[in-house]
Amino acid sequence: MTTRPVWAEISRPRLLENYRLLCRLAGDADLLAIIKADAYGHGALACAQAIAAESPRAWLGVTSVEEGTAIRVVAPQARIVVMGSVWQNDAGAAIENGLTPVVWESFQIEALQSAASARGLGSASIQVHIEIDTGMSRQGVRLECLPALLERLTAAPTLRVEGVLTHLHSPEALDNSANSDQLDRFATSLDTISAHGHRFDWVHAGNSATVLSDGGSAALIKIAARYKAKAMLRPGLALYGYAPRFSSAGLSLADFSSTGFSGAEPLATSRLLQPVLSWKTRVISLRTIQPGETAGYNATFLAMRPTRIALLPVGYADGFNRLLSNRGSVIVHGRKAPIAGRISMDLTTIDVTDIPGVEIGDEVTLIGEHGRERITAYDHADLAGTIPYEILCNIAARVPRVVKD
Repeated sequence: MTTRPVWAEISRPRLLENYRLLCRLAGDADLLAIIKADAYGHGALACAQAIAAESPRAWLGVTSVEEGTAIRVVAPQARIVVMGSVWQNDAGAAIENGLTPVVWESFQIEALQSAASARGLGSASIQVHIEIDTGMSRQGVRLECLPALLERLTAAPTLRVEGVLTHLHSPEALDNSANSDQLDRFATSLDTISAHGHRFDWVHAGNSATVLSDGGSAALIKIAARYKAKAMLRPGLALYGYAPRFSSAGLSLADFSSTGFSGAEPLATSRLLQPVLSWKTRVISLRTIQPGETAGYNATFLAMRPTRIALLPVGYADGFNRLLSNRGSVIVHGRKAPIAGRISMDLTTIDVTDIPGVEIGDEVTLIGEHGRERITAYDHADLAGTIPYEILCNIAARVPRVVKD
């Protein structure tokens, strides 16, 4: 039961339109739809269920076994890849729920082999994907350590290498040689894996930028073909309606808000990617303050005229970034109203002096569209000096997600 008028609306039609678009743009590559971190704040269960209804055997990417176990309930046939692998005692849960762990450390292989043996599973019954560190220095096995890891896999008879992946560190920099350098190192690792007798069905790398860039998937598809494998791309942000900002000679965000896309068939829709989430609240109080009066903590807003202040029951505890104080705006009655004063933990004040007819109970849009006005996660990110991923992921769990058809 919702007790506060603060909620996020999740558009199922927009999510599926974005998914279908990305599938088309991927061409001969498949998609691993990234729904980790509660689907970037959009509600992983609802998003997984929608994608699985569209494509029952879809690939879905999660961070942990815990996330994957929850997703399995609503997507019983989906292929769920645990990008963060197994930890301590959750290898058994990964096996029981048919999850596909990513591995790059010996202890992960040992945990899976031990859990499989305890369950009496036979040879090559557990699928795993090996992650290669080609330059991120984060997850993944380094090339010089790969032979030892492969030997450990050979000694684990219940495990089978189904896929191999890497993570590009600068996929948005389309004219950056780092991408091709990383893919070259990735191809070298695939040679090593093949030489050790492991046969894999999938190779995957890249993110939303790789899918959206003209020909971005071509190099990976070519590499996969050498091993009679299938290429797979891992879009996250674009799935939820936001194009990455390409740098240098690459594309810009504007290229994805028009009716065309370089290298793709013309689309009838006015926009290619559509934001899936709208964040809303309501006015819960109103007052007029006089010139010289202040609003909010530390009196950072000073009224220069009789000012109509509306109170919203949303604050930084909900994920409404405090750096939007006195800088950001919201939409009321189809018009933008500036934030007046500091955003506090549970409350925000806005200036509605120039918007006639505002009443208690009126709907207010924090992220989304109303009339001709629009506020996006990019708008919040620009003002807060961060990225849209963080804005979306930081919308708190106490803000209910409401799926809309």
